[in-house]
Amino acid sequence: MECPTCQRSITIPEGGVNAIPQNLHLGFEVEVAGYMSKIGSDGEKSCDACIDGSTGPAVVFCCTCHHLLCKLCHDHHKHNKILYQHQMVGLDKESLKLLPSIMKPIQHLYSQPHHEKEELKLYCETCQLLIFRDWILHKDHKIAEISNVAKVHRDAMREALVCAQEVVSELTRAIDAIGNMAEQVETSREKATLIITQAFEQLQQTIEERKKTLLSEMEAISVSKTTALTLQKEQLMKMQDEIGRYTEMTSHILQTHTDHEVVALGDLLPTELKATLKKVENVSLTPNQSSDIHVSLHTDSLIKEISIFGHVMDLSRPSPSQSTWSSDSVAKVKERYCVKVETMTSKGERYPYGGLQVKAELRPKSHDGAVIPGEVEDHGDGTYTITLTPHAGGPHQLLITMDGQHVQKSPYDLHVRRTYNTLSNPEQVINCSGGPSGIAIHDSGDIYVSCYSDNIIRVFDQTGQQKRTIGSRGNGDGQFNQPHGLFIKGDVMYVADYGNHRIQKLTTEGRFLGKFGQHGSGQGQFNGPLSVIVDQRDRMIVADHCNHRVVILDQAGTWLLTINGNVSGSHAFQNPYGLALDPQGNIHVAAYGSNTIKVFTPEGTYVRSYGDVKGPSELVIDEEGYSLVNEMSGNCLSIFDPQGNKIHTVGGLNQPRGVLLDPKSSNLYVVNCGANTILRYSLV
Repeated sequence: MECPTCQRSITIPEGGVNAIPQNLHLGFEVEVAGYMSKIGSDGEKSCDACIDGSTGPAVVFCCTCHHLLCKLCHDHHKHNKILYQHQMVGLDKESLKLLPSIMKPIQHLYSQPHHEKEELKLYCETCQLLIFRDWILHKDHKIAEISNVAKVHRDAMREALVCAQEVVSELTRAIDAIGNMAEQVETSREKATLIITQAFEQLQQTIEERKKTLLSEMEAISVSKTTALTLQKEQLMKMQDEIGRYTEMTSHILQTHTDHEVVALGDLLPTELKATLKKVENVSLTPNQSSDIHVSLHTDSLIKEISIFGHVMDLSRPSPSQSTWSSDSVAKVKERYCVKVETMTSKGERYPYGGLQVKAELRPKSHDGAVIPGEVEDHGDGTYTITLTPHAGGPHQLLITMDGQHVQKSPYDLHVRRTYNTLSNPEQVINCSGGPSGIAIHDSGDIYVSCYSDNIIRVFDQTGQQKRTIGSRGNGDGQFNQPHGLFIKGDVMYVADYGNHRIQKLTTEGRFLGKFGQHGSGQGQFNGPLSVIVDQRDRMIVADHCNHRVVILDQAGTWLLTINGNVSGSHAFQNPYGLALDPQGNIHVAAYGSNTIKVFTPEGTYVRSYGDVKGPSELVIDEEGYSLVNEMSGNCLSIFDPQGNKIHTVGGLNQPRGVLLDPKSSNLYVVNCGANTILRYSLV
């Protein structure tokens, strides 16, 4: 059923209208109104308690019995032990005003058939019904005091009231905002009317002025043509008169003169006539001006343009969620990166005005990177150009906001490509004695360097200060014999213990965790391992240098796979030294004895070779697949693009071995073994 006033749908329960819960308050109001109508009418009222009404008119109303009482019955109430507490009210108008307030506290709620005069004091939660006592019908039901149930309902009402008040406040604000917007619409209408009127008045004025100019130009051309034709006509008429005089004279002589007279004149007249006729030959006998005055107005195109001139739009506010942006495909370190923003309304229409607070910034995902603000150019037509210059390579977030809200796709993950072609001189030189070889970095920033001559691992802080050493010479747990390659994952450090022909596993604090391998060429054996790395599947990958193979083990040391280089064919290699993983998980092997880099899948299938390098030792690969390879025999660092093309070389090194890219600081570390130093290059 639907309310005809508010159009709210109401579901009628089973049993029809009679099954709808009573509104006790409204029922009380209706009841009081009925009594007020009865006892407030003019004239005398008879007593409801007397049999024949002979005791006189009613003088009071009993609010408990709901009866009009005469004086006798009133006195009986006052002296009766059962009735004396009943509330009475006089029948005068002032007294009757008290009737609602008197009846409310003493009213009884009646609902049970045959028990109409019993007060409802309990509530059956099972039946959801008010009852007057815990009778047999509700024997096993959950019964509660009305006051307790009422408290729950009152609390719910108060909560609903608070919510309602909040909603009302929100609606009030919305109504005020809509009213303000309506006023703004009227203001915009008046402003738009003025703009349109002024524009077309200006157009009309311009058209009228142009009309005057064109008429003036046309008049000038007409006068010029007429003047030229008049002069030409006068010249020809003068020649015509002159020739006429000579011809008339010649005809007269021929008719009237004797031969002697003609001879005496000689050739004077013919000569003069011929000279005059010669003048005619040198003048144009056609009009020297055309009659045309060309008018070029292009009215069709102008009319078309005027017909579509101007636009009146229902322009919504620009919507950040609808606004779009486009950018250069690649962001590079130290190169300008351009972003173009196009603002749109919530209806998907172009917002044609500027003046919005458009901001942008580039945030490195590393915690210690600097935030780069964007330079914003407002073109005044709803488009903006943002330029940024990244300081460091690696993963970043691009944030673009409009009036404090993110536009579409913001924040956006943006990878900034490092540039290596300007890499030349180191920014820091760290002294590290004892034959430095392998290098690794902990999440804390501490740098670990294996020293094969001293048989220890040195730990440096970011400033290059040595903090401690790990290990000593020997073949016991946690001891080393010419340690080379290092790899750190979390708080676990893997060491290629070259002289002991094993891989050791320690904590970064130096506590021994395990060891794998012994001297030999079979499974579970190594012959001078130089490098160890751990892939995404937690597999240990070992460069078994003197066995000319790469071995893959699980964390328990179980032999999983062998990539044998001592074979024939393109995938053959000798004396593997360094290992690295590219973004696809492929294994890159620096084959020292083959002067090349070999690439294999994680399952050991040969992929390709690249690099003409001299004694490659360690290598590292960045997030985009660029390879940085130390050439120990060539005393340089060579850099290859993802396709394997050499793009840059850093010379001046001395037997470079370990190489490391710090993802947090964008620093490159090269172990310059021959000089007992570690070189730090900045990629910023």
